[in-house]
Amino acid sequence: MDDIVNLGDIIRREPADHPLVTDLRDPSQPQTLTLGQVRRHVAAVARGLLALGYASGDRIAIVSANRWEFLASYFGIMSAGMVAVPVNFRLSQETIAFILADAGVRAAIVDREREAMIPPGVPRFTVDGDGSGSFGALLDPGPFDAVQPTAGQLAKILYTSGSTGRPKGVPLTHGGQLWALRKSFTGGDAALRERTVIVAPAYHKNGLFFTSVAVSNGIAFVSMPRFDARAFLQTVARERSTLLSGIPTMFALMARERDLTTTLDLTSVTTITIGSAPLTDALLDRVRGLFPMAICQNGYGTTEAGPAVFGPHPDGRARPGLALGVPYPDVELRLVGGVTSDAGVLQMRTQALMAGYLNLPDVSAARLKDGWYDSGDVMRRDADGFYYFVGRADDMFVCGGENVYPGEVERLLERCDGVAQAAVVPVPDEIKGEIPVAFVVRVAGSVVDEENVKAFALREGPAFAHPRFVIFRETIPVASTHKVDRAALIVEARAYARSRGRV
Repeated sequence: MDDIVNLGDIIRREPADHPLVTDLRDPSQPQTLTLGQVRRHVAAVARGLLALGYASGDRIAIVSANRWEFLASYFGIMSAGMVAVPVNFRLSQETIAFILADAGVRAAIVDREREAMIPPGVPRFTVDGDGSGSFGALLDPGPFDAVQPTAGQLAKILYTSGSTGRPKGVPLTHGGQLWALRKSFTGGDAALRERTVIVAPAYHKNGLFFTSVAVSNGIAFVSMPRFDARAFLQTVARERSTLLSGIPTMFALMARERDLTTTLDLTSVTTITIGSAPLTDALLDRVRGLFPMAICQNGYGTTEAGPAVFGPHPDGRARPGLALGVPYPDVELRLVGGVTSDAGVLQMRTQALMAGYLNLPDVSAARLKDGWYDSGDVMRRDADGFYYFVGRADDMFVCGGENVYPGEVERLLERCDGVAQAAVVPVPDEIKGEIPVAFVVRVAGSVVDEENVKAFALREGPAFAHPRFVIFRETIPVASTHKVDRAALIVEARAYARSRGRV
């Protein structure tokens, strides 16, 4: 892989007949493509775009659920020297229109279900469509050598956040993304024996990077268009998957399927990475119970600076359960604003770091200073050099003069018997300023109540951080950013506190 300079050219070449992706958008008719077939489709997309007059540097959007055509489009666009713009289709039509205009998109590849989201005037190629405007008509079969990008040339633009205000475009280069990907590249034939299931949406950094790791190593994977805990577990067992990656909510929902997990053989899974949101010891224990042969890792990364930040300890020391790891040798980190140098907001410099947000010079100046990116993530570092996530600086609130980090309270509450998952948000209070409210998902069959949770929090943690109200839910909502939808929970918490005469 060292000789590859175009991110679109990373798909493993040999053995060409090795099954790579099984598309499960129609479970009754799974479709499997080999390495050779995927590479041919990628070449056909690149040739087709160039034949239609699109040129190097043009921005091409992808608005689609997970499917093999997304895979071919994403790598084909970059292979042609163009810029891939995967779009979160869970956003409003107005926001999608903003993204396409902000990125300067010249055309879009879209599945039929989302075709109506594309604004008039934007040329589109519709997957499952017919005629000249279809994805099939775009394809131009034949050999193709990936375009050699210039230094600093963009490979893709990802849009981050957007739960409040406009999403921000993150331009990422071929060179930076290849640097990050090489951290997870093995190049050996052992990778051909690995299997995984990818359900994280491909418009999200987590799903895109995990997919890139799979295709560059030749790891066979099943592509699922949406997450369903039972279907996911059944697929893992049927396919004898060895590697899994996902967010905490996914694994919390799997842990609730006790009637199913006791009948499935999940011992094939040997490695699990959980990221994109805070992880707790309690959930980690449940995941280990589900997958008894797996090593579980707490993952971390940002869209702006790449997911390749933390790796193994250089002395071979075992990574503690919630530790993110230690910085890779060529990653620069510092913790600022804390009482000591071992705690504070994480700032970083990596080769994958963006040059700045698209069309947002003021925001870029606030987050990037002298080449350092301010992540907004509060971390601590232990004596062995391992880093741990504490919470988001902008999630922190003050209760009675004390700083409360929701992630720390959530980790505490999930140790309480009967609690499967917790999310904590603030509501205004005349005396304390803000007070914690907890949303709790019970373990299946549990009868834990509000008083149990409050008593546990008061007994095991600081009194100022205990939740004044506990609201029970079947699930914790997740925003399109793949993180807990705290904005929605705050609205719900305020309404609940108001009904109890507290706001």
